[in-house]
Amino acid sequence: MYNCTTESGVARLEYVVDTSVIIAVLVNEEHRARLTGLTRGVNLHAPASLHWGVGNAFSAMFKRGRLEIDEALEAVGSYERIPIRLHDVNLTSSMKLANDLALYAYDAYFIECARKLNSPLLTLDATLLKAARQAGVAVIEV
Repeated sequence: MYNCTTESGVARLEYVVDTSVIIAVLVNEEHRARLTGLTRGVNLHAPASLHWGVGNAFSAMFKRGRLEIDEALEAVGSYERIPIRLHDVNLTSSMKLANDLALYAYDAYFIECARKLNSPLLTLDATLLKAARQAGVAVIEV
């Protein structure tokens, strides 16, 4: 089981979450209720690149006309209140993963973070899900 002990002595689950999960929750996408249920009481982790991925996702929504700036700024405020512990990941290992699994570096960072922490990855991204499995990382199905 993936867990750690909190100050109260109660074991809590540890998940690495990716950008797709954060965006789905912030903009009230289809899987929001399921994701919030899965992550309630769980210690959340991500590579430090998560911030840039969230910003990039919002900018893509601007370009597609899916989100206005005031909505994005409100969502960013909500994002900043989510307790996610950000981690540096090894760039060399991440580049090897990106090469071996034919991934973008941003995706490899999430797999490397999950490997580093020995925690499962929670993602809505089918490509990342498949690659994580290939890399031997446990995944949380949504």
